Amino acid sequence: MSKEAILNFSMSKAEPVWLQERRMQALEKMAELALPKVERVKFHRWNLGQEVMAESEFSGNVPDFTALGDRPTLVQVGTQTVFEQLPADLVEQGVVFTDLYSALEEIPQVIEEHFGTVLALDEDKLAAHNYAYFNSAAVLYVPDNVEIQQPIEGLFYQDSQSDVPFNKHILIVAGKNAVFSYLERFETIGDGQVSATANISVEVIAGAGSQIKFAAIDRLGQQVTAYLSRRARHAADATVDWALGVMNEGNVVADFDSDLIGNGSHANLKVVAASSGKQVQGIDTRVTNYGHHSVGHILQHGVILERGTLTFNGIGHIIKGAKGADAQQESRVLMLSDNARSDANPILLIDENEVTAGHAASIGQVDPEDMYYLMSRGIDCQTAERLVIRGFLGTVITEIPVKEVRDEMIQVLDSKLDKR
Repeated sequence: MSKEAILNFSMSKAEPVWLQERRMQALEKMAELALPKVERVKFHRWNLGQEVMAESEFSGNVPDFTALGDRPTLVQVGTQTVFEQLPADLVEQGVVFTDLYSALEEIPQVIEEHFGTVLALDEDKLAAHNYAYFNSAAVLYVPDNVEIQQPIEGLFYQDSQSDVPFNKHILIVAGKNAVFSYLERFETIGDGQVSATANISVEVIAGAGSQIKFAAIDRLGQQVTAYLSRRARHAADATVDWALGVMNEGNVVADFDSDLIGNGSHANLKVVAASSGKQVQGIDTRVTNYGHHSVGHILQHGVILERGTLTFNGIGHIIKGAKGADAQQESRVLMLSDNARSDANPILLIDENEVTAGHAASIGQVDPEDMYYLMSRGIDCQTAERLVIRGFLGTVITEIPVKEVRDEMIQVLDSKLDKR
């Protein structure tokens, strides 16, 4: 039944043969593959893989577009694309930002060349599930030597009144020496309480010499159990600066990776997360150095409230032959409740000499000296605590390129603190 449903969906979308075959290959692999391993996170009994192939319908939950401005924008609600905006000058330069099926008409060779090259479909069961069952997708393509000044924004909304799996695949291809900022949001909208699952895969291909600033804020609802994978492959001298805000309400396992294939490539991964209620969040952040003099830095800061659980696994792996590579990581967690649980696990795997590597990890409560300093200047206890937390998480928040989204992230943090 699953095979027939997938084939019917694929044919209804007029997918090319190569994509249909990839779906079938992933479906066959699922039975023999294990779930991904996330250290110290017990998620094997979570419902992360509904074998359902369906499209969502509009329930009336459509976001307000009036505040989007004129920057390049793509909006999808569930499986439906509801808004696209791309300035004419970018279209003339060959930039494409649209849903997968429109992109297959415009740049079919680019998609066939790159789709599925960053995350292998047989890496684990959840990767295979995404390739077999993704029911919506988007493509951003920036050709060689194109520099975009305005942030590009992708807004992907999960409808709280829909039980259709939120299975999405995003492909971002940056040509040689391309320069741009990309802002991504996965968010639940509406006041429904229908349980749903999400399996999201984001692939980033950073061409030689390209520079990408990738910012994201994830706000999936309490009723959504999610697996989220973001991974980049860096060519020579390519740089991806990640600023990721994990602000979901439900249980989440996430995998953020940069594969530094090319010599002189760079990755800076900055992650902030907040866990509250009884939710469990497990985050693997990994940099793998393959190229000579490649540099990968990980910075993770998290806050836990109530009975929340947050696990940071920072993994730096320098492959044999990566002479002159640099792998650094830092994971720090603030616990604002005696019932909170946290792990910060630094992992270094070094297979080469003549490299630089280091790590730091800490778990603790708000520094009483910081609180004393602020309160001695007339600030009340609650406001002082918020200021300390904002400063603690500010290293990532300041990297987000759109002010409205920075303000939104602060509001999300404040709302979590207000629930205590």
